[in-house]
Amino acid sequence: MNKRRQPKLGQHFLTDTRYCSRIVDALGLRADELVIEIGPGHGAMTELLAARVRRVVAIEVDPGLVNELRQQFEQAPKVEIVHADVLLTDLSAICRQSDVNQCYVFGNLPYYITSPIIHHVLGFAGHIRAMGLLVQREVANRLVANPGTRDYGYLTVFTRLYSSPRMVLQIPPGVFSPPPKVHSALVCFEMLSTGRSVSLEDEEEFLRFLKQSFAYKRKKLINCLSPVYPRQRIEQELGRLELSSGARAEELSLEQFIALFLHLR
Repeated sequence: MNKRRQPKLGQHFLTDTRYCSRIVDALGLRADELVIEIGPGHGAMTELLAARVRRVVAIEVDPGLVNELRQQFEQAPKVEIVHADVLLTDLSAICRQSDVNQCYVFGNLPYYITSPIIHHVLGFAGHIRAMGLLVQREVANRLVANPGTRDYGYLTVFTRLYSSPRMVLQIPPGVFSPPPKVHSALVCFEMLSTGRSVSLEDEEEFLRFLKQSFAYKRKKLINCLSPVYPRQRIEQELGRLELSSGARAEELSLEQFIALFLHLR
């Protein structure tokens, strides 16, 4: 009998069948859709996903796990195991290969690369109907935070540019093997039209503006932006939006950031 591979850094595999069922129930999957699964691990969720949808494409970077999964799902025509790094994967190409315009993205994300994966995946927002991501609870709190709260920051606003996230399930450490030292949470994302009020040609410029706005946490927004824009103009545009010259980035909503960006351009 083959010994199961030991997890690498950041890998915590779902093993609790009761929680796996609760997670798949919470995703709101449609029977006719494609699911792209990030980091299937030992396939605990892959099997449940395949029972609910038309097709599952599971992306796994670990070659040992890929071999294990391909053996496990050899007789499962609805499941394709792809050996690839999700950060280098074109999700739109997978949609085209499956003859669909949009997919559902599910992933049990390694804690140490959660933010890069979210950034990469949201680069394909127009090809995603919705997402369900298992993340560290601290990250989940940031994703669903409101302006003016401690957890609100760049990742919050960046995510809201493309989606409406909500925390739907708390996941205790014992659900995973090995158990992490922190709690996790399932965050579900309903996708919005890409870029919302920012036109596609302005999107990269807006993201640079957003990063600059949060460059120094708890620092006044005018001080964060003054290396890029004249202070007097920043103060003028803040006033136009009925914001104090002492406003900090964590106080502004996405809509206020967009308005300030468009006025400063």
